[in-house]
Amino acid sequence: MPIDIERFEEDPVTELRANGRTNAEEILSFLASSPEQAFTPNEIHEATCVARGSVGVVLSRLEDRGLVRHRGEYWAVADDEDPEQTLTALATARAATDRLGPEDPDEWGPGVETDDTEQ
Repeated sequence: MPIDIERFEEDPVTELRANGRTNAEEILSFLASSPEQAFTPNEIHEATCVARGSVGVVLSRLEDRGLVRHRGEYWAVADDEDPEQTLTALATARAATDRLGPEDPDEWGPGVETDDTEQ
């Protein structure tokens, strides 16, 4: 659905998601809605309207997190994941970031190790 140019130019980027969800949320939700089926990236693109070039990247990141699996050209939601719980967690984290801004580990104070901290 198109938006007027004033909204395009003035609204925060976080408000300019077509349906309010990230690509990862959109794809995971689609796959979770049919856990008994597997889909090709093109089928996922057509069903979710996530840009064709983004689908593969998103699927790979979701696979790295154990949320989806694939064999050959087909992708499905992971067997042992609760996709609704994961989607709720993703939406909550996104809402917190939208409201409060991204976390900055440097602001956590001394003695807090992050993945970037050399050991």
